[in-house]
Amino acid sequence: MAATQEKATHADPPICDVVGAKGAIQEWVAVADERRATAPPVEAVGKLIAPAEDVPDPLVKPSSKGDDLFPSFHLPTSLFIFLLFMLDHIPLSTDNYVILHVVIVILCLILTFGGLTAAIPIVLRAQTSHPLDPLSAAEILVAVATVRAAGATPEVRDGMRFMEVVLLEPEKNVVAVADAYFFPPFQPSLLPRSKGGPVILGKLPPRRARLVVYNKRSNETSIWIVELSEVHAATRGGHHRGKVISSEVVPVVQPSMDAMEYAECEAAVKSHPPFIEAMRKRGVEDMDLVMVDARCVGYYSDADGPNRRLAKPLIFCRTESDCPMENGYARPVEGIHVLVDIQNNVIIEFEDRKLVPLPPADPLRNYTSGETRGGIDRSDVKPLQILQPEGPSFRVNGYFVQWQKWNFRIGFTPREGLVIHSVAYVDGSRGRRPIAHRLSFVEMVVPYGDPNEPHYRKNAFDAGEDGLGKNAHSLKKGCDCLGYIKYFDAHFTNYTGGVETIENCVCLHEEDHGILWKHQDWRTGLAEVRRSRRLSVSFICTVANYEYGFFWHFYQDGKIEAEVKLTGILSLGALGSGESRKYGTTIAPGLYAPVHQHFFVARMDMAVDCKPNEAFNQVVEVNVKVEEPGLHNIHNNAFYADEKLLRSELQAMRDCNPSSARHWIVRNTRTVNRTGQPAGYKLMPGPNCLPLAGPEAKFMRRAAFLKHNLWVTSYKHDEMYPGGEFPNQNPRINEGLATWVKKNRSLEETNIVLWYVFGVTHIPRLEDWPVMPVERIGFMLMPHGFFNCSPSVDVPPNPSEAEEESVAPKLVPSVLHSKL
Repeated sequence: MAATQEKATHADPPICDVVGAKGAIQEWVAVADERRATAPPVEAVGKLIAPAEDVPDPLVKPSSKGDDLFPSFHLPTSLFIFLLFMLDHIPLSTDNYVILHVVIVILCLILTFGGLTAAIPIVLRAQTSHPLDPLSAAEILVAVATVRAAGATPEVRDGMRFMEVVLLEPEKNVVAVADAYFFPPFQPSLLPRSKGGPVILGKLPPRRARLVVYNKRSNETSIWIVELSEVHAATRGGHHRGKVISSEVVPVVQPSMDAMEYAECEAAVKSHPPFIEAMRKRGVEDMDLVMVDARCVGYYSDADGPNRRLAKPLIFCRTESDCPMENGYARPVEGIHVLVDIQNNVIIEFEDRKLVPLPPADPLRNYTSGETRGGIDRSDVKPLQILQPEGPSFRVNGYFVQWQKWNFRIGFTPREGLVIHSVAYVDGSRGRRPIAHRLSFVEMVVPYGDPNEPHYRKNAFDAGEDGLGKNAHSLKKGCDCLGYIKYFDAHFTNYTGGVETIENCVCLHEEDHGILWKHQDWRTGLAEVRRSRRLSVSFICTVANYEYGFFWHFYQDGKIEAEVKLTGILSLGALGSGESRKYGTTIAPGLYAPVHQHFFVARMDMAVDCKPNEAFNQVVEVNVKVEEPGLHNIHNNAFYADEKLLRSELQAMRDCNPSSARHWIVRNTRTVNRTGQPAGYKLMPGPNCLPLAGPEAKFMRRAAFLKHNLWVTSYKHDEMYPGGEFPNQNPRINEGLATWVKKNRSLEETNIVLWYVFGVTHIPRLEDWPVMPVERIGFMLMPHGFFNCSPSVDVPPNPSEAEEESVAPKLVPSVLHSKL
């Protein structure tokens, strides 16, 4: 993956001399030592990571002399470590950064070919994949083959269905080692200092895959951990091997549904003779017109328990239309009850309960262009082109992205889709400052408000029951981005263990975003204005009738925005002649759209100014309060921001409150800004809501996390999904987040994980038909005392404005001049 040239847009002064740079480092080390004086002891990273195998290259033992920054006075080695340290604290746009890279390469050659005497243990060898890179297609095949070969019998192997194969993300100390010494931009300060100097490992631990395997014969779900050991074809026979680390059968669960199961379910229903007869009663002879959308049954009684793998499909029917993309969702088929055993692919319940006539064909049902939908496209839209003649301002190396002062890694999973790792901001002489370790959307729930059949069962867990990543689009087939775009492919296992690739799955591009800041001096008439630019990372998925676009935007002023764009087609119901429903909106004759809500859960593993193995964050809630009338409010105008520390997990179950401008700040307890206040990032809510269903609603037993807008937990590696890992047909009450917080762990100084639940209540409109214009919802992460001033003050003017100013300075207006 070729990197693109970064265009520098900040004006940090270059570091001109080594003496000054060394003084800055010594000052930083002194501050770091003071910060860590009261911190709990941190074990050396080198002791936490066992080498995957013996490294054949001879290593020289590290020097045991002294406790200073460098392990010995061997000049090339000491200079090597010194320069690595410098790289971690020099702005990426300076010439010094490039020069230091060149010097380090030269020193690497010297150390490699000239020997390493009385120096640190180091082996410089290529590392092909960063520990956080998504699994490659080859790694997925190795993992699948390893598990299949480990099956006890031919029957077990034949019954294996691979629901998910994903990277088992390593502990944060492994990531720190990789970022410090194995992958650019090389940040050795990420590692804790230990006696004898830094430890540079010769090899990273092997990557591991985590597999969720469903056995179609036994109806069992198991989790496998496979170590991926790549064996090079030239040296060892041309094989790739994996090693099973563990396997465990998880009782009483059902994994997510797969696309092949959807197709098999549709075929089974359409070939069922009683169903064919029921459709004939409704005037449909051609089964090719019928659409069967398989849906998980949820959990409403013991009959829905996970001892069987069940689906309760929704049925629709197209008309005999010439439109290439006819909207089949415009004709829902109601009155037919079908229950499918997905494990054995058989219909176990069928009943034609009520003959509801099919809605007439709506002439406004289609959404394709021009005459194909029976309409005419508007003719007054002129072309709009986004040009970047010098290329983009971002640089990409594998999955590592650098844009102006931001840097992060891109990940992708079948369940969550896009994942953002290791988010940091390069803050001038303060170097790289971490903000978050991991950002993603981990769950979403769509409950409907119509109590009638079949709509009361519509409450899909689209991430846990279907998988947002597995349903992602290839943006080759239509992308909403303009300008220079960098795409990333995504690799998944299919049902039988093969690999499928979604090309152009993730989109990375820059956008103009209007005014960043502006001010005009009314006395002189002189004005300064800057345009805002943001970097957007996104993907789009389709879950049945709805589309969801998931976006992370990075801004020049230090903000991070999470945004979801909702579009697609409404899920409709059929109405009898003269019938209406108060639980929805009549869209067309015989058609209505039930009211519903969309809820999304963002999981944010925060690391505000925290390096790996540091846990110095806490959360405060801020509410604006009105001062009581009296001595302190004699003019009755006083109000102030009141802060409250959230000390424990049970205390941190919070809801939005727009009337008090409520927000939350994640603060570092060990770093302060120039005013002496803790550095922090605040979570600023956008529009939001809570579930309108009653507390006894059946779906709420699986979605207890919807009861609050904010949950805060202390980081634990296996606490990933707010409704538990297997929400499909889950009979257990309050599994996941609502149970974890009962431990009531302390939040006063720890590794903070924010779980933000945000939603929208959708009362359908006629204007949402036949395809819904995008509705946006999201929130902001904003610096709050993280910087000493606006980080965007160094954004340069647009080139055209700068040229105008150099040619003709602005004059004082005559009216203002007369006043003065």
